[in-house]
Amino acid sequence: MDPLGARSQFVDIQTLPTWWQLDEIGEETAQDQTDSLLSQQAFPSPFPFRPDINRKIILFTGDVALLTCTAIVNTTNESLNDKNPVSDSIHQLAGPELREELLKLKGCRTGEAKLTKGFNLAARFIIHTVGPKYKARYRTAAESSLYSCYRNIMQLAVEQSMASVGFCVVTMIKRGYPLEDAMHIAFRTVRRFLENHGNSIETVVFAVSNTEELVYKKLLPLYFPRSGKEEKSCLPLIPADIGNSEGEPVVPERQIRIAEKPGTLEDDSEDESLESDLGQVGNHAFARMEGDVDKQRKLILQGQMSEVAIQKQHQRNYNRWLCRARAEDLSDIAALKALYQTGVDMCGRTVMVVVGRNIPVTHIDLEKALLYFIHVMDHITVKEYVLVYFHTLTGEHNHLDSTFLKNLYDIVDAKSNAKSYFFLVFTLIQASTWFFTTFSVSGLKDKVRYLDNLRQLFTCIRPEQIDIPPFVLEYDARVRASCRDVTGT
Repeated sequence: MDPLGARSQFVDIQTLPTWWQLDEIGEETAQDQTDSLLSQQAFPSPFPFRPDINRKIILFTGDVALLTCTAIVNTTNESLNDKNPVSDSIHQLAGPELREELLKLKGCRTGEAKLTKGFNLAARFIIHTVGPKYKARYRTAAESSLYSCYRNIMQLAVEQSMASVGFCVVTMIKRGYPLEDAMHIAFRTVRRFLENHGNSIETVVFAVSNTEELVYKKLLPLYFPRSGKEEKSCLPLIPADIGNSEGEPVVPERQIRIAEKPGTLEDDSEDESLESDLGQVGNHAFARMEGDVDKQRKLILQGQMSEVAIQKQHQRNYNRWLCRARAEDLSDIAALKALYQTGVDMCGRTVMVVVGRNIPVTHIDLEKALLYFIHVMDHITVKEYVLVYFHTLTGEHNHLDSTFLKNLYDIVDAKSNAKSYFFLVFTLIQASTWFFTTFSVSGLKDKVRYLDNLRQLFTCIRPEQIDIPPFVLEYDARVRASCRDVTGT
């Protein structure tokens, strides 16, 4: 397939019928809605009829690589070089830069999800995940890993403020996972995520082949019923095992939670969190033959610690924060859309955007906000990146104080050896006092560039490479128009 010729084949998801519209189900009548309420009382379904969720679901028969979603999903192996129809198509259309980007990720474990740019695809991003190999005697482990694939993809989409996600079939034939069994887990995980955390996600597209389409159409009504009648008729077909409130597999005999990352305790204990996060053999402090931790901390305070030891201490501190961030539900912070990844700058560095107006500092838990920033930035800070902060139309209740920024800088930057570059865009002159007092944080002020309009920003980052909030564009246009009126030019 010619990648250039394929561009004309890209599929605009806005033109595709939603799952609710498929097969001419259409809008429900008042009687249908009454039937739905009655059926929920007499036959309570774990997946009741939800028009708001149904409108987000699209079933597409075709190549996931052609979708114009914010991100599409690539199913691959642990080395990120699998040869399968989905990956082959994505790589062919994305171009050789994708392969180079994947080499930097250094693999992906089963159940994880990792992000790259979409390059020549219509999708801005590609989410790469590794589905489990299936063996009947290890069925529970395979179910847990497959759940993690779908959950991590959805979580990544929310964290990056993605409006739409295009799923391929994560479990390829050569991994041996029965398609119907896999789809039960996929559908219930996506359904539960949309119920609990999916307000910011507008569209989820399931891209399938002709043979897979039959299975999808058979099972979708169980988890996304399109009417009260369909909900009632599908109730007997729903499996007894529907997981917990997040769709996660549970061992019914003992009700033991199948952990997404075995060894990670959802515990507030600082020491246990650290040990669980470093729990792999060879990474444990004992395995590294380190000295007494308390003694090392004392030496740091006395200024007698070596640079190598200080770096190790910073890494331990970062691991504690990251472990907490992974264990905590941060969906309320993600819903603010205050931090997201966009394109690259003129030097090819990843661009992260912070929208000041979307951070209600006086109304949110700043520690949770700090955890969220750490979680999102974890895979970004392994190399050089640019952070663009939009201060447009913020008030005092949006101003992050220097303590928060210093903590964020100390924790995140300690993890990365790469130099980080910060650009700040202000359009309010009166913000200057806050700017100079806040960004006097040692180590941070030298990395800040002060810009007062978008034209200056575009000399560093091309307009097509950055998603700018509409209110920022409108404000900048008004300011430029008023300047023209004053100068007469």
